[in-house]
Amino acid sequence: MADFRRMKPGDGADALGLAGALTGVTSVAAISGAVISRRLAWYDQLAKPPLTPPRVVLGPAWTVLYANQAIAAWLVWRGDAERAQFDVPAIGSYAVQLALNLGWTLLFFGLKRPAWALFDLCVLWLAIAFTIREFARQHRVAAAMLIPYLAFITYAVALNAAIWHRNR
Repeated sequence: MADFRRMKPGDGADALGLAGALTGVTSVAAISGAVISRRLAWYDQLAKPPLTPPRVVLGPAWTVLYANQAIAAWLVWRGDAERAQFDVPAIGSYAVQLALNLGWTLLFFGLKRPAWALFDLCVLWLAIAFTIREFARQHRVAAAMLIPYLAFITYAVALNAAIWHRNR
């Protein structure tokens, strides 16, 4: 088994990292889309606050957010040429926040549990903030690329809380 921590930038690991980053966000997006599409009738019946975005906006917004995440993860994956080592804690924290992102969809749409999903979003917010900190140690641009995601999740927390409150 390959020890990714010892792979050096430029020895094929760059392509592997990019493929992994794209596969991760694409998988989360595909699973989320499949779960959400089955629950749109339920979602449409919920009482929502006035600042709820139209559905047509969410697809493009998430496409940009996921693309930023993948590029940021790839930049960190490429590692630091001086150290010739990947930042495993940063990539690990990225994987955790990506799993929590999927978890929200499964809780909110899949199980129809907005309260549980709200808890997941709060943990996700912390995980993204931690990932930004970890990415910043390695690559400041990669960290900055996650700030719109953190901002969107901040908004999602407020929106999820309002939906939960209105539909208890």
